[in-house]
Amino acid sequence: MDPITLTVRADDLDTNGHVRGPAYLAYADHARWAGLAAAGVDLTALREHGVGPVNLTTTIRHLGELRALDTVTVTSAYEWSGGKTSSIRQQLHRADGLLVAEVTSVCGLLDLAERRLVPRPEEHWRAHATEPGLLGL
Repeated sequence: MDPITLTVRADDLDTNGHVRGPAYLAYADHARWAGLAAAGVDLTALREHGVGPVNLTTTIRHLGELRALDTVTVTSAYEWSGGKTSSIRQQLHRADGLLVAEVTSVCGLLDLAERRLVPRPEEHWRAHATEPGLLGL
């Protein structure tokens, strides 16, 4: 998937003048949603087929600072297990190339009627994406 570049906004900052933790999650979330859109996934069609994405676990590893008006580029790499979950590893780099954070998430697709994870979510993503290669499929 192509990297996404964002500019740090004033409301992303904490009282020390650097990016607060939840903003890192917002950057990673934005990149995931943008990646689904780039892959041609129609989330309405996905819901109409009775499934929806869920995030089960997310960890952030802070490695450097982001400050006001910095730009951050987010790369995303998917790993498909063949089970009920997949993972996505996202790296956030400052404009100078410094790796400032890694965000790792374990995800699944929820059967919206049964309220359980569906097996082999990659099959659903492949069926709903016009460019599944962007999702590592």
